[in-house]
Amino acid sequence: MRNALLLSAVTGIALLVGVPAWAQQAVPPAAPIAAPAVPQPPMPYGMPMSLALAKKAAAAAEAEAMKTGFPSGIVIVGPNGETIYSEKMDNSNNSAVMSAEQKARGAALYRRPSQFFQERMAQAPFVVYLAGVSVIGGGIPLVVDGHIVGAIGVSGAPTSSSDAQAAQAGADAVK
Repeated sequence: MRNALLLSAVTGIALLVGVPAWAQQAVPPAAPIAAPAVPQPPMPYGMPMSLALAKKAAAAAEAEAMKTGFPSGIVIVGPNGETIYSEKMDNSNNSAVMSAEQKARGAALYRRPSQFFQERMAQAPFVVYLAGVSVIGGGIPLVVDGHIVGAIGVSGAPTSSSDAQAAQAGADAVK
């Protein structure tokens, strides 16, 4: 009984001394919750680009593809996805133009680079089923005076980043 009483006294003293110190521990302030990013409205469509402007974009993309050493298919479409200009470089794969057309069409219709859909595949695999979209980088909208006037698609390199590099050269040529 004496041991139980002694144990109770020691426990009581420990609680009296320890609990206030424990209760007074500073709680770190919670990090502020970031507001979700407000999506920007999509860039507006403009009138379709001219054939001369399409050829200028294709020439720049072709030059970039030749620098990287990968013969490619290059397709320029208008804002509605209809082909304005198409070319197949010597020794490129037979499927290169079809793939480039799909990349360009998706970039024009959805007003964003095809790389966007490639990056979203892990979180949202349903993007594969969106009509007219390519989930492989290499399609880029063509913007003139703040309006989408078409898109360029490039295909033929072993990596989508090389296709996107050539497509970006074409997009930069018409800015």
